[in-house]
Amino acid sequence: MVQRHSFAKKVQMIIVLTLVAIWAAFPIYWAIMVSIKPRAETFSVTYLSIPFIQFQPTLQNWIEDLQNEEIRRAAFNSLVVSTTSSLLALFLGSLAGYALARFRFYRIKNRDITVWFLSQRILPPVVVVIPFFLIMKTLNLLDTQLALILVYTTFNLPFAVVIMRQMFKEIPEEIEEAALVDGCSHFDTFLRVALPLSAPALAATFILCMAFAWNELLFALILSQKEAVTLPVFIAGSQQSRGVFFWFAATRSLMAALPPTILALLVQPFIVRGLTFGAVKG
Repeated sequence: MVQRHSFAKKVQMIIVLTLVAIWAAFPIYWAIMVSIKPRAETFSVTYLSIPFIQFQPTLQNWIEDLQNEEIRRAAFNSLVVSTTSSLLALFLGSLAGYALARFRFYRIKNRDITVWFLSQRILPPVVVVIPFFLIMKTLNLLDTQLALILVYTTFNLPFAVVIMRQMFKEIPEEIEEAALVDGCSHFDTFLRVALPLSAPALAATFILCMAFAWNELLFALILSQKEAVTLPVFIAGSQQSRGVFFWFAATRSLMAALPPTILALLVQPFIVRGLTFGAVKG
């Protein structure tokens, strides 16, 4: 009786997980089908849109979109801005996280500083979009990659600080004390001992920061006009006076989702291990 009940629960779990997987994968399937579907059949072919059965697939939409100089510039801007801002946030966040994990500050607790960092990440971006616009305008940085890099680094930095602080707290202090006894300075200990041991958290933090920066729309829409336009802004421009060009929206969405997906798959073991640090301890 117990075995039958356990088997029934497994079957139910498999059915639920299968339905959830189908629900999650359907938008990707829809985008792929629309991107290879002839434009004349975008609205005439319905239901699952099975290629070679309901329509003849074509790469015309991909070829035309990839030949567009503006989308190549947008993809390059997204790559440069997201990568650079993530590396800067990771570098500064590692330093700040290590200091919060290993040193004690007077008049204020380390936990309070960490909560303050976390509160900056919770702050709605729309609250500061106008001040950032005025600052970038004063510095003559509007429509530049540097403006987006600075803004994205600012918003991703608290996230990096919180993750890296918890990671460094998980590293036994005895290892670093042994390095200090051997003549290493605190910075040498951080560079040669703490950072190599925190590689999983570094990879996880970098991927998460890059995902936030890669998908960000609000600041890119306000601070860029032509030269620094990113992929999310370019995708939002798929709507024209004649309506939404669904074929271009599908190809551009897939192009935007492909780089972070590939990067996440390559470093998946590091992401899983990095996100599990500090899951129990506070």
